[in-house]
Amino acid sequence: MRRLHRAVVALGLAEIVSLAGTRFSMVAIPWLVLTTTGDPILTGVAGLAEMLPYVVVKALAGPLIDRFGARRIALAGDTGALAAVALIPALHALGLLAFAILLPIVMLLGALRGPADAAKQAMVPAIAAAAGLPLERVTGVMGTVERLASAIGLALAGGVVAAIGPAPAIAATAAAFGISALIVWRGLAGIGLASTTVSPGYVAELREGWRWFRHDAVLVGLAMMIAATNLLDQAYATVLLPVWASRGGDAALLGLLLALFSAAAVLGSALATLLAERLPRLAVYTLAFLVTGAPRFAVFALDTPLATTLAVLAAAGFASGFINPIISAVMFERIPPALVGRVTALVNAMCWTLIPFGGLFGGALVALGGLPLAFAIAGGLYLAATLLPLALPRFRALAIRPAPLAPNAGSPL
Repeated sequence: MRRLHRAVVALGLAEIVSLAGTRFSMVAIPWLVLTTTGDPILTGVAGLAEMLPYVVVKALAGPLIDRFGARRIALAGDTGALAAVALIPALHALGLLAFAILLPIVMLLGALRGPADAAKQAMVPAIAAAAGLPLERVTGVMGTVERLASAIGLALAGGVVAAIGPAPAIAATAAAFGISALIVWRGLAGIGLASTTVSPGYVAELREGWRWFRHDAVLVGLAMMIAATNLLDQAYATVLLPVWASRGGDAALLGLLLALFSAAAVLGSALATLLAERLPRLAVYTLAFLVTGAPRFAVFALDTPLATTLAVLAAAGFASGFINPIISAVMFERIPPALVGRVTALVNAMCWTLIPFGGLFGGALVALGGLPLAFAIAGGLYLAATLLPLALPRFRALAIRPAPLAPNAGSPL
């Protein structure tokens, strides 16, 4: 039991290091492009070049996770990302880092990060079942880790980039992926094993995963809802909020707002980890989305006092911490063990599908109607999305919990 608990800790550490590195690169790489080219369009192209391969390859990696084992795919992805990212500061130091060279490196990074992240998540049900822990407890830990990693990565990125420059700072991202690979190699030995069933072939496995996913109304509903809210979240974080802050000339205030939301999200996720198996899922899921969504846009559309804005963002961040543990637990409970890798990869890729276009959507809203109206439209769309669990019967299945799994009954992965 102690060894299995250490596996939970090891997975959490690998996630926090690799995700913090990913968030770090999300700041450092665009800043490198902007400072070296002076072209905001090329900066946007670089961001799109990383996210599209991330989503596409993540969706396609599921059969490989099931066939070769989640640990092997995670280890290969982290090691490959280390090599890819290390090229950036090395080429920059040699004066060889033109945009035409940087772009394929960024695309390769996205293609490697997608499978690595999917593989780590695919290990969750096996670790939870083998450790005898409630699935929601482990998914809650992973949700807290994700929130904490985002806060750490984003908080460190700005200061480090300002202190030593974007290219040298990217070396920290390479180091993070290397540490994650080491943790996966040493701390997760024997976890996330390859499937023992005979493989019918990659295309057949991919088709089987897609067929199973599209016939599960609950997972399809969740994926569609999360894809819509992720689009709006991306528009909010990458365009609407920065434009609002820039008009006041206060970048420090932008950092404060993002840090407050992230810190509150960590607290909410930690509490959700402790209480998750005792909370009414559907009610908490719906209420959390209603609190974390539209009010965040409304305070800027209505130009509320700063104190009110800070209070709303803190409440929104805290509520957001309760969402991911429920989504992950429901997903893992509904997917057959033999299909965990391919279906979880598909679900997560579907949820991320619209993220690469969030900035373009936010920019279009501002250009067409101005900033207050952009906040209002995005907030209204967010409210409509978060009312889906009350409108569609398929979401009622979130309230149903299956019988607890016996120890060692987890997915073979």
